[in-house]
Amino acid sequence: MITDRYVKGTRLRLRRTDYTDGRCELKLTQKVPAPPSGAIQGLITNTYLSPTEYDVLASLLAALLSKTRFSVPPLGVDVFDGRLQGLVLGKAEFATDEEAQSFVPPSGCMAEVTDDARFTGGCLVQASRQELLGWLAEYGIRPEG
Repeated sequence: MITDRYVKGTRLRLRRTDYTDGRCELKLTQKVPAPPSGAIQGLITNTYLSPTEYDVLASLLAALLSKTRFSVPPLGVDVFDGRLQGLVLGKAEFATDEEAQSFVPPSGCMAEVTDDARFTGGCLVQASRQELLGWLAEYGIRPEG
C-alpha cells in the first residue's frame, strides 16, 4: 500500500510504502517535469527518511492519495482507493529516452495519458470524483458508478 502526501504549495511528495512482508519505506520526493512533457523523464530527487523524520514532515499541511501498486513488468500498476476508486494507471520506467520512445502499451490499455497532466499524482490528489469521471469521459471511458 502506498500513501502519498502532497505538501500544499510545493512539488514535494512524502511517500509511505508498506510492503506485504512487513517492510516500510519512507521517502521525500521532488519531481520536476522535463520540457517538453511526455515519456521523457524529468528530474527526480528522492531522500529516504527515518520514521522520526517522516513523522515531522507528515505534520505539514498536505493532501492524501492512497493506492496499491502491483508490479507487472514492464509496468507498475496503480489501483487507487477512496474517491479515485476504480482508477487503474500503468506506469513504465526506462533506463534511456530511446526505450521510453519505443515503448508500446499493452493491448488492454484503454487510454494513453502520459501527456495529460491531470493524471499526475499532484493533480489527482486534488481531483473530485466528478472531475475524474469527466476526464475519463474525454477518453471515451465511462465507468459504472
